[in-house]
Amino acid sequence: MRILHLSDIHIGPDDAPNARGVDARESLRRMLTDLEAVPGIGTVVVSGDVADDGSPEAYTAARDMVREFASRKGAPVVFCTGNHDERGAFAKVLGSGHIGIDGRDTATTVVDSPEGERAAASTIDGHRLITLDSLVPGKVYGRVGARQLDWLRQVLAAPAPNGSVVVLHHPPVTLDVEVQKTLGLQDAAELADVVRGTDVRLVLCGHFHLQLFGHLASVPVWVTAGVLSRIDLTAPPGTERAVRGASATLVDLAGPYAPMFHVLHARDPRAGETVYELDRDQLRSVIDRLGPGA
Repeated sequence: MRILHLSDIHIGPDDAPNARGVDARESLRRMLTDLEAVPGIGTVVVSGDVADDGSPEAYTAARDMVREFASRKGAPVVFCTGNHDERGAFAKVLGSGHIGIDGRDTATTVVDSPEGERAAASTIDGHRLITLDSLVPGKVYGRVGARQLDWLRQVLAAPAPNGSVVVLHHPPVTLDVEVQKTLGLQDAAELADVVRGTDVRLVLCGHFHLQLFGHLASVPVWVTAGVLSRIDLTAPPGTERAVRGASATLVDLAGPYAPMFHVLHARDPRAGETVYELDRDQLRSVIDRLGPGA
């Protein structure tokens, strides 16, 4: 199976540029248009930050845009939550986040959570796709928590015919960069304990707005760059620069070298233009306000 992996689409309630001048819907349209000729897409995965403001209108627009593309490919769609998402509106529009070709919810099991955590699993062509909810309301860092980890352990107790793919927003792997370590997944070690020795073949994430590869308990972890913008790590250490340029990843789960990752970039004449820059003091303020110690 070939997965089209999108993340951080940050759709707003209106079809207009955001406060930084980037039109999220136009970025997604441009990316999907350039993907039209790509063959063999079996599933579309959106790994969080679906809506920028958590509004039902944003989720409706995101669902319709992604499903319109996916339907032409004959592919189901899988969404998970990110730190910008709001669970109630997500559930109202996207249900479990697992949407079949016919528009119906395809989840075969969901987590039982009084907080409304959106964790679910479905099977596509023998591949089990499992979404986890790493959202910590009001914060930027992520945490899965004991309830979801217990549920995941139960789901993985029986292997799927072609193995499992875990999807969550916050990466359990980071570069040696303070903002990533502070605002990434805070219970990565606990997640590693659950997936170790199971049929999990791959973990797909977003959040960092850049492409990154690593391993968690010997399981490959892929972080795809964002659709809305891309973080440019050539900025001076301790600062952050975001630039224009929608990106996506094709993940091939078949073949002798699987999993294979192929990064695609939208043809955007403004790609590389600066969206925002945070100096050392500004980035420190973000880390202090929105990290786990706040």
